[in-house]
This record gives sequence, structure tokens and C-alpha cells, in this order.
Amino acid sequence: MKILIAPDSFKESLSAEQVTKAIEQGFRQHFPEADFQRIPIADGGEGTLSALVSSNQGELKVSQVEGPLGNLTEAKWGLINQGKVAVIELAEASGLALIAPEKRQVLTASSYGTGQIIKHALDLGVTQIILCLGGSATNDAGAGIAQALGIQLLDKAGNEIEKGGAALSQLDKINMDNLHPRASQIEWLLACDVDNPLCGPRGASAVFGPQKGATQEEVKTLDTALDHFAKLAKNLTKEDHSKTQGYGAAGGTALGISLFARPKLEAGIDIVLRTANFEQHLEGTDLVITGEGQMDYQTLHGKAPFGVAKAAKEKGIKVIGISGSLGADTSGLEQYFDAIFDSTRASMPLEQALAEAEKNLVHLASNIAATLKLSLG
Repeated sequence: MKILIAPDSFKESLSAEQVTKAIEQGFRQHFPEADFQRIPIADGGEGTLSALVSSNQGELKVSQVEGPLGNLTEAKWGLINQGKVAVIELAEASGLALIAPEKRQVLTASSYGTGQIIKHALDLGVTQIILCLGGSATNDAGAGIAQALGIQLLDKAGNEIEKGGAALSQLDKINMDNLHPRASQIEWLLACDVDNPLCGPRGASAVFGPQKGATQEEVKTLDTALDHFAKLAKNLTKEDHSKTQGYGAAGGTALGISLFARPKLEAGIDIVLRTANFEQHLEGTDLVITGEGQMDYQTLHGKAPFGVAKAAKEKGIKVIGISGSLGADTSGLEQYFDAIFDSTRASMPLEQALAEAEKNLVHLASNIAATLKLSLG
């Protein structure tokens, strides 16, 4: 019996790798001779770097770069496909988790540190960059990335503008003369799970700005600044991306990259499954187990377990979904999952549930396996 275990992380408690190991431990108690294959999965946000490096036997790297507010931080990134492809999570250098809630400054937060990592990757000769856009603290439309790669963003006096989204309102000229020579020569793939445009009521500033600490006045300031940046960028690229689908992801990061390349935006889970050769792993599989921290109707909107389940069901393979908890509305999940379980064993405080997540997951997996064994006779 071949069992494929391909879950996302259980946020704040277990990484995707830890989840795969816990599920296998529980199942092995009843199916010791089964062929278990573990493939950690992610949807483009937190954990995508780890999932792609792990599934491709890649190499993790660490760079010391600027954090979103200019402080030095150590950021992980990876190389896969014999060093030809760099996997970079924007959240590693420019993420919201790097700043305490009371210290968030969305007007000045910059993606410059992510650009520094990109420069390191370009210097190593990569031919493709997979940039994962989840979890950003920034709303600078990728201006920081552009600056780190040598693009000068100048005001009317010919001086470099400050870093951060708000300063883009002072932008008068974009000087491309010192752009990194390889930046426009490689393939850019942006892992994204939202379709919001750059500007407007559904744009980066309006929808995601408040999550990063923006007041309503700051949202207006940022939206105006990003729209101004998009207009100047159009003079250079001949394309207006202020309304382009997906350009609102990660504070508008794609716009900065569009100054010198034509980035392709794609659902993160599709990138992960393709890069991990998931279709090949499904061959000969009898059962797929997937899941995430909480499963509900939103799971069907581009989340990792949905991508896994959809691929499995297309091949007629049974799918079990396991989560830390189930949301109030799980409608629609039954179309893709043959059974769904949550691993929290009793009503308990969140802190306790997180602390006991691994133990509870092993216990649940063991019970599911025991039930499955009974049904098989």
C-alpha cells in the first residue's frame, strides 16, 4: 500500500515537514509495511521555501540583509535544480513577522532586503527566480527591490527618494542605467494566492495595508503614491499595471520587477506541485493525506490542501484531510475530500492546543489508520 502524505504547515505550531512525520508515525502503528512518501507542501506563503528546497533536494542559503525597517536580519533562501533556480520568500527579509505589532511602519517599510537576496542569487548565475509573495510587511510596490538591484528612483531635484511606499509620491524619474546586468535576463515567477490589483478599493493599500498597521489616512497616502509610481512606470514599460490582476499581492511587489522584466504570476500551490513533480509521485498511490492548520470553505480558494486533493481526485485516489481545527463552514470540501478530521482532542486554550499539536496529530493519525485497517478487513 502506497500512502502519500502532502500537507501544508500548521501555522504557529508545526512545519509542513513536522506534520508529515507526525502523520506517518501515527499511521505506521497500524500499517508498518506500507510505502510512505512524505512531500511537505505550501501555497506560496510561509513554508514555500522549505517545501520546495526539501522536495527538490536543494540547498538552503543564509544572507545578512536589511529588514523591512532597515535593521540587519538574517534571511534564508534556497537553490534548487543544480543551482539554476533560486527560491526566495519575501517574508524572510521583508516580512510582517519581523516587526512587533506596535513598531510597524507601513509608510516606510521597504522590500530592499529582498532585493539584496535577489542580487546575491543573480551573482551566483541563477536562470530563474521563484519569488514567494506571502507575509510581507511592505507596501512599496517592489520599489525597494528595484533600488537594491541598482535602479535609481529620483525626485525632482535629482536626489534618491527615501525607501518605503509613501516616498513614491515624490518620485519624478526612474534611472535604469545601473540595473544589475542579469536582472532582465532571467525568468521571474511570482508565487501569489490573491488576484487583487495594485490600486483602488481592492488594491494593495486598501485591502492589505490595514493588516500591516496602516490607518485609513495612510491607506489613502499609499494608494496615491503607488498609483503615481504606476504612471511613471508606464512611461518606461508602456504598460499600466495599476489595475493588473495580482499586482496587489505583497504590497504591489510585481510592479517594481516589471520595470525590467515580465514577471509571471501564478498560484503558489500550482508552482509547488509542479516543481515537486507531484503528478509523478501520485503514480501507484493508494491514499493521499493532506491538510493545514485550519480547514474550512476557504481551503478551496487556492490553499495547498485543495491543490493536493484536486490533483489526487483527478486520478481517482482517495483523499483524507487532517487539520488542527475545522472552521464553522466546511461546505464544498466533501467534493474533494473523502474524509476530514481535526486533531484537537478537546476544548482547550489556544496555547495548549499549539503546544500539544504534534502529540494530538500522531494520536489522530493512529486512530484514522486503525479505522481504515478495520474497513479493509
